Amino acid sequence: MMTTYKADIVPLNADKIGTAAHGTARLELTDTELTINIEMFDTPANIEHWEHFHGFPDGQDAQIATAAQDANGDGFVDLMETESVSGTTMVPFDDAPEHMDIPHDRYPVADADGHFAYTKVVPVNELQDNFAQAFGSRDLQLDKRVIYIHGVPAGLDLPDSVAGMVGMFDAHVTLPIAVGKIKRVD
Repeated sequence: MMTTYKADIVPLNADKIGTAAHGTARLELTDTELTINIEMFDTPANIEHWEHFHGFPDGQDAQIATAAQDANGDGFVDLMETESVSGTTMVPFDDAPEHMDIPHDRYPVADADGHFAYTKVVPVNELQDNFAQAFGSRDLQLDKRVIYIHGVPAGLDLPDSVAGMVGMFDAHVTLPIAVGKIKRVD
């Protein structure tokens, strides 16, 4: 049996980054595989874009961040400001989501038009095992999660108040540019 989920991914921080990133995601879950398809348009061109699903480990229903989450009033909704409504970063959409290895440089790169398409088939048991180690439950609860797309050019002027340092990656890498609520469709 397959369960299908979708997310309409809408712009975040568009007025500050100069482009309105948007797209769609489709996730198909069976007993053995999670197939992830994400297509994005109008992202900052020619750079890598981190993408993940975020949520609350306790199963609280995550919501998308909006301009209302700009707690410090700097005009940007940074990664830390999304946590109150969206929870924490959980599963990366990278070259091996099942490993749940977040900070690295193995995410999709947008083309010169700001487009990228991402498809990955993930072994669900390995993902659930690693998810349980990190969050205490094997249940991915996809319909309680949100998808974030991150990343702006290194040359974009960001105020010092924009937080987002993850290891050696600064706020240019982690700044959210689009977000979508995952919904079950069947």
